[in-house]
Amino acid sequence: MIKTTILFASLAPALLLAGCMGTQNQGIESVHQPVVARTDYALDVATSGSGLAAGEDRRLAGWMDTMRLGYGDRIAIDDPSGHMRVRSEVAELVAGYGLLLTNDTPVTQAPVTPGTVRVVVSRMHASVPGCPDWSLDSANDYNANTSSNYGCAVNSNLAAMVANPGDLVRGAAGRETNDAAQSFKAIDTYRKKAPTGAAGLTAAGSGAK
Repeated sequence: MIKTTILFASLAPALLLAGCMGTQNQGIESVHQPVVARTDYALDVATSGSGLAAGEDRRLAGWMDTMRLGYGDRIAIDDPSGHMRVRSEVAELVAGYGLLLTNDTPVTQAPVTPGTVRVVVSRMHASVPGCPDWSLDSANDYNANTSSNYGCAVNSNLAAMVANPGDLVRGAAGRETNDAAQSFKAIDTYRKKAPTGAAGLTAAGSGAK
């Protein structure tokens, strides 16, 4: 198994302005921003003229079970020979986890050995380095900087809750087509809703009981 780690800065660089005054947030955009780490796991499986070699489908399925594949995982095949039967068999196994194969194959550390294909699982994890951060002594800060911990709570929650951390790096692609009828439902409901004050005000007595 081959494991590589690649770091991506998302939204804005997570720049820590170190110094005697601590981290300085000089604007309304915090210097503490989510950073996304991608880890690639690879397994080489043997092939034959008719697809995967005998027993390799079970070995690959066992590896996938161990990896606990789920939403957000990206699975690709590095197959220089372009064996369509092998791709079909791997795609069938991956479909059992509710996932699809991607055509974007990460670059791994070693070349693929002839007679094998490499299955690569890519996972991303988002975090905000340096948080919490109480390095700035506000009592001795004469530049009116925002707290050094500013942005840590919001951005750490964002990093923890985002379903697909990769969306913090490149965003999510929109739909190719829009359903006008679906969009109209919310607008139509809003227009037909009676104003809150249409029925008049409820009389309320001022006497104590």
